[in-house]
Amino acid sequence: MIRSLAVIVVAVFFVFPVWLYAGSKGPAAAARNLGVVGNTYTVAEPDALQEIREKAKSMDLKRSRAKLERKAKDFRPENLPVLKTATADRSFTVDLTWSLGFDITDGKGRIVYPKGYTFNPLDYVRYARTIVVINGADKRQVGWFEKSGYSRDINTLLLITDGSYYRLGQKLKRQVFYANSALVERFGLKAVPSVIQQKGSMLEVKEIAVTRN
Repeated sequence: MIRSLAVIVVAVFFVFPVWLYAGSKGPAAAARNLGVVGNTYTVAEPDALQEIREKAKSMDLKRSRAKLERKAKDFRPENLPVLKTATADRSFTVDLTWSLGFDITDGKGRIVYPKGYTFNPLDYVRYARTIVVINGADKRQVGWFEKSGYSRDINTLLLITDGSYYRLGQKLKRQVFYANSALVERFGLKAVPSVIQQKGSMLEVKEIAVTRN
């Protein structure tokens, strides 16, 4: 039970239609029905107006899809955390010890873990990934990441505090995500680049001075 709870806690910390109208009311509307004269034949060609309508719908879907794709590529969260550029190498540890804000009960309503119960999720689960946080708009930091071993490590999660996740992802040929304020605050991040890894029951944060690289 504690292990399942620890996994949840770690997971929490660790990420126009175009309408065409055709119609008229003119002299033909008052014409008399003269009946059928001569042979009649089924029209072989598709209805031209229907073709226009279908084409218009298709073109509209393409425009809508392109608009959504542009919007997704340009996505940028509001209130991204602002972190200074590291000017000196330093490291510190972060304790993820956490307290329950509510009672956890079993199927019969009995309290299994009471509100205020304190535990460290890293005592029960292993977070094997490395988190690297950089300013994606800083060419020095991007260059440092490209040259580092983290850029080729599939177990590295890259977060950015500024820049375009899409353009940087295309450049690095890997997934890029935005850092959020909750993660930055919980991990005590003050400067970037920062490298975060689990060390025993703690997280170790290393700030890298890119000015030295």
